[in-house]
Amino acid sequence: MNLSTLSPAPGSRQAKTRVGRGIGSGLGKTSGRGHKGQKARSGGVKGPAFEGGQKPLQLRLPKRGFYNPFRVEYAVVNLAALEEKFAAGDEVTPETLRAAGLVKHANDRIKILGTGDITKPLTVRVHAFSRAAQEKIAAAGGKAEVI
Repeated sequence: MNLSTLSPAPGSRQAKTRVGRGIGSGLGKTSGRGHKGQKARSGGVKGPAFEGGQKPLQLRLPKRGFYNPFRVEYAVVNLAALEEKFAAGDEVTPETLRAAGLVKHANDRIKILGTGDITKPLTVRVHAFSRAAQEKIAAAGGKAEVI
């Protein structure tokens, strides 16, 4: 056996049906679309929300909620992750968190949450801390500094 003799299993590959290629093909002339009508036209099938000209449901229902354009989103990191990824005395910054794979995007603001325990003294410099995280970092002999 070699690469030049390989072929797919019989019946596993089937040619695409070519419509509009003569009456002998069974899909000639109207290409399986029937005669006239909306569905026979190019681009004639309406979308899933179309209700025959009636106002669609998503337009009949009232809008809900409020979008706050000034909301600040944070990428969150738990203390347990810091304990796992950093050695005692390390400085934790947004750059080191990205390098460690704890934060994905470069422009994310970062908040440290207090889930888990920390035993190493770390200097943590990020955008925000929960109160529990600040207390646990200080109890371990580290520093929590807001950028």
